[in-house]
Amino acid sequence: MSQMKWEKLLSRKRSGISQPEKSEEGRSHFQKDIDRIIFSSSFRRLNHKTQVHPLPQNDNIHTRLPHSLEVSSVGRSLGKKVGERLGDELKYIGIEPSDLGDIVQAACLAHDIGNPPFGHSGEEAIRYWFKENINQPFLQDLSPKQFNDFANFEGNAQGFRIITQLEYYLLEGGMRLTYATLGTFLKYPWTSDLLSIAGKKKYGCNQSEQEILQEIATELGLIEQSATAWCRHPLAYLMEAADDICYALIDLEDGIEMGFITYDEVVEILQTVVNFDEISSFHPSCEGNDLRSRRIAIARGRAMNVLIDGVVNTFILQKDDLLNGSFKYEDLIEACGSNVQACIVMAKNTAKRQIFNSPRKLQLEIGSHTTMEILLDSFIKAAYAFKIHQDGEIFPFKHGRMLDLMGSHQPKRSWSLYHSYMHVLDFISGMTDNYATHIAKQLRGLAD
Repeated sequence: MSQMKWEKLLSRKRSGISQPEKSEEGRSHFQKDIDRIIFSSSFRRLNHKTQVHPLPQNDNIHTRLPHSLEVSSVGRSLGKKVGERLGDELKYIGIEPSDLGDIVQAACLAHDIGNPPFGHSGEEAIRYWFKENINQPFLQDLSPKQFNDFANFEGNAQGFRIITQLEYYLLEGGMRLTYATLGTFLKYPWTSDLLSIAGKKKYGCNQSEQEILQEIATELGLIEQSATAWCRHPLAYLMEAADDICYALIDLEDGIEMGFITYDEVVEILQTVVNFDEISSFHPSCEGNDLRSRRIAIARGRAMNVLIDGVVNTFILQKDDLLNGSFKYEDLIEACGSNVQACIVMAKNTAKRQIFNSPRKLQLEIGSHTTMEILLDSFIKAAYAFKIHQDGEIFPFKHGRMLDLMGSHQPKRSWSLYHSYMHVLDFISGMTDNYATHIAKQLRGLAD
């Protein structure tokens, strides 16, 4: 059975450039990846994009940016601890434990960078628009594979497009990250056609980036599953675990803050891995909600330590299966079993039952669907009109101004309809919640 090799999986080479980049004093190749992501405009905009609650009025509630930072912190710990446990396996190829921490941290920072406005609700709105019968006349010239990219729109695939194509070096490597970081970022290293062929639930690469995916897989030595699908990079499982840990536990704190979950319910979940009796007493001035929030914060930190250690132990136990592509579990959390899995499952089920179905969240999600529908109706139809426009015909003024509004994403006459629509989604998915709402209101006002 073939096995992936660490010396290839941890490649320092960069996508988009032919020559190896020189090392820099005081900053490793993988630390450069971290810096490039943090200083990008796409990462900065995450501060005004939905994590769970659209357009939160409470400043304590997480948006995508603090969530990504927290995930990166947990990911760094997971990567470094795994690196320390691997020891000599990495030492002989010149890789330090901290390098693994940096790789996983970089991937975690970028893991949500492709999310559209309003989070998963925004994703669903985009998918729905492209599947609606009324919009099919605008999609007839797309191939089935191209249509799949739009009808199954994935923030993961959009994020891959951003970091490899759109940021910094446009269509020439994007951020030019190391192959090790790109492989770790690829949670779903296959294209959208696998959703129907192989029954995959999600995908991580659009048809427009298929050659880049092939290039990354070849450089890293990922095990090929089909013509457009490969096994995950082992470190991608650590990125996923970091996201699961933060997503589950932080949702609980946000839930208390917004009044969707009680303090006692959160205590019950955290007690699967933490003994609250061992949390030391507080200053007498702490009382009521202040005391409860401090106890939850400390318990959450201790819970994260337990979960991190559980994931690291499981990664080492499952290392060979991860390297040869025979890992049989859905993710590392499932493979952990016992109290680690129980804590995450309880947290997610509670959030699904009491947070995701809260009336305010449902109302805002309905509004976000309407907002996305207005944007897609306007900009996709303008791009279509531009594509079929014949010389000598009068081009509608309103469509022309919409295309002007797209700036660098404005379609060119030479582009295919697929690439024109991809740039429309680059423009719309890059919007913050507030900007999307503002533009939709302006467009609706013009329509009225």
